[in-house]
Amino acid sequence: MSQLVFIAFQDNDNSRYMVEAIQEDNPDAEVQHQPAMIRIQAESRLEIKRETMEEKLGRDWDVQEMLIDVISIGGNVDEDDDHFILHWN
Repeated sequence: MSQLVFIAFQDNDNSRYMVEAIQEDNPDAEVQHQPAMIRIQAESRLEIKRETMEEKLGRDWDVQEMLIDVISIGGNVDEDDDHFILHWN
C-alpha cells in the first residue's frame, strides 16, 4: 500500500521558491499545479531544509514562515530550526 505524504501551498511568489527548494531536496517528489494551489507529494517522506530555502531566497529563513502559505499537510510532522519533515511511521 502506498503511503504518500503531501503538503499543499497557496500558489504565490513565496510558495514558488519553496517548491523549487523542495524539488531540489526531494528529486522524487511529484509537483501538481492546481488552480490557486501547488501540491507536492512523495512516497513516505518529504523534507524542507532551511539551508536550501535560504539559498533560493538569498536571505535568512525561519521554517515557521512557511506555515503562512500552507493549505494542508498529510503525514506526521518533525520540525526544528533547520528542517520540516513529513513522514509516515
